[in-house]
Amino acid sequence: MIGPNGRQCPEWFAKPQLGIFIHWGMFAIPAWAPRGRAIHELYGEDYYRSAVMTPYSEWYDNAARVDGSETQLRHKKLYGDKPYKDFFPEFDAASQKFDANAWADFFVECGATHCVFVTKHHDGLCLWPTEVENPHRPGWHTERDFVGELADAVRARGLRFGLYYSGGLDWTFRDTPIANMGDMFAAVPTEQDYRDYALAQAKELIDRYKPSIFWNDICWPNGEDVPALLDYYYKAVPDGVTNDRWFASEDFFNSLRDEGSRKSFNDLMKARSAEPQEEHPAPYADYRCVEFGLGVVPKEHKWEACRGLGLGFGYNSAEIPEDYMTSEDVIALYKDVTSKRGNLLINIGPLADGTIPDLQKTPLRALGQYLKG
Repeated sequence: MIGPNGRQCPEWFAKPQLGIFIHWGMFAIPAWAPRGRAIHELYGEDYYRSAVMTPYSEWYDNAARVDGSETQLRHKKLYGDKPYKDFFPEFDAASQKFDANAWADFFVECGATHCVFVTKHHDGLCLWPTEVENPHRPGWHTERDFVGELADAVRARGLRFGLYYSGGLDWTFRDTPIANMGDMFAAVPTEQDYRDYALAQAKELIDRYKPSIFWNDICWPNGEDVPALLDYYYKAVPDGVTNDRWFASEDFFNSLRDEGSRKSFNDLMKARSAEPQEEHPAPYADYRCVEFGLGVVPKEHKWEACRGLGLGFGYNSAEIPEDYMTSEDVIALYKDVTSKRGNLLINIGPLADGTIPDLQKTPLRALGQYLKG
């Protein structure tokens, strides 16, 4: 099977299969986002405030900075003027209970062939002892190597290890509040210090952990570095694969910092939200990604469906049991995706101490039983 980039998709990834996505980080301390509507619904119904109303708890730091948001009002009520970064000591203490072997055993029980672990989300906190210092927030990383521990544990059980890196957003470099897609692209840090930082960290992750999947998020701050970075990756991991989130146009990102240009872009995207989705070129991708119904299933190329068991990815204490997929839902989704040549990357959002809630374990265990026949 040929990927959108024209490269032969490695045999191990080409076959339809199950992967486990893991969103775990400091956002598991406040662990809250508005519940009720999935992101693809918000894009159509409340596009201009979709990033504020999103049920993605991993976007807490952003939503708390948007004046009048539910998240900000709740944050002030519970925490006063406490900045998001001050949750780090609590996460650092709770995360010491992390057990990579317990997670890996569970992934085997689910019938997964691989996992993709969030190493740095948009809040910029690195879950490995990086040697690439953050110039705006020194020491913004864990001392414990959670990435390495999980890589060792899953590989010891015959699973592939993949990692996620937020290349397009890092709120320690640019923290302008994001309410919609135009705001998001305008918030991509295109300055040289972030370009150097992101490139160095990506290479560090590749060198240390040799991930079978490099899952970049949102975009990349500049176009010049992407081909060289992916060439570096493929040389280090010849049978590795990467997703389709490498859109890199610093001129476009910078142009949206102009209020008028951003408004025009948002009006256009709002109008398009009512139209059928179209497949767009992905010159760097080994496969396409469809997130919670956002994106088009390609007719010819390898693809992946990723979503949470609830309406988001990070653990959200506001969600209720009815927000979660049932065992029957998960099995039906797996059957549907794999029948169309896709992989299902289903997400877990552990608590700050690494505990995986039973509401997430139950349907995945049922899927594992189904896969075992």
